[in-house]
Amino acid sequence: MSAAPQTAAEQVATTSAPRRRGHATLVIGIVLTAVIVLAALVSLVWLPYPLSDISGGRLEAPGATHLLGTDRLGRDLLSQLMVGARIALLVGIGAVAIAAVLGTLVGLLAAFARPWVDDAMSATLDVVIAFPVLLLAMLIVAIQGASLGSAILAIGLAMSAVIARLTRILSRRVLAEQYVTAARTSGTGVLGIVRHHVLPNIAPTLAVSLALQFGVAVLAEASLSYLGLGAPPPNASWGRMLQEAQGTVLTAPVGALAPGIAIVALVLGVNFLADGLREFTDPTRRTR
Repeated sequence: MSAAPQTAAEQVATTSAPRRRGHATLVIGIVLTAVIVLAALVSLVWLPYPLSDISGGRLEAPGATHLLGTDRLGRDLLSQLMVGARIALLVGIGAVAIAAVLGTLVGLLAAFARPWVDDAMSATLDVVIAFPVLLLAMLIVAIQGASLGSAILAIGLAMSAVIARLTRILSRRVLAEQYVTAARTSGTGVLGIVRHHVLPNIAPTLAVSLALQFGVAVLAEASLSYLGLGAPPPNASWGRMLQEAQGTVLTAPVGALAPGIAIVALVLGVNFLADGLREFTDPTRRTR
């Protein structure tokens, strides 16, 4: 016996549920990310204490003078956390920009290349992707030297292979469409096809992937700083704050909890943003 057809109200509820979830996810992502961005922007013009100020007592508990307490040198933890937000966003934006430009370019070249060139480039990308981002970043930073610029360059180069492979796959799908064949027949050149057909169709998916890669970049920077390969002092980094607080985590847990929560909030916020964007940009998830 066949199941009874859905009523109009049930169909509306079924189709609108994914969109409501996507809206809620997007809002949560915006809120979490906005808090970190606000802290970073405020740090550009104001800090509770200079990073070099060691006038506070050693490992002070949170209070009116120091809202999050102080570290083992007497430095204000809130000030370090705010500057760490600036560093995390700078690394994330810089690394994603490098990965977007380089990865998209390589992916487009592979999509338009001859079959044997495409196969060679695809194999190379697969080999690069097989190595973790952090490992590749560590190798590049070890060659370039530890600095904020080296961290951004290393993480961006390591992530570009993922974007390149995705761009290649998406571009080849678009190039197989009939409207692209018609454009070629009408005399449209490669640049015209890329500008008018390929990029507009792959941009939404690439935007979601780049948002996810932003979280990867934040985690990679924190890991590099934890290992002493990130931004050197006096720059404050969440990863270095974790490394410095590991010896006093039982006596002063805020020193480790604050940067840890900040890292989780930023990564979750960006991932929620990516999930929310996917709900609104993926045609198969939209309501009709």
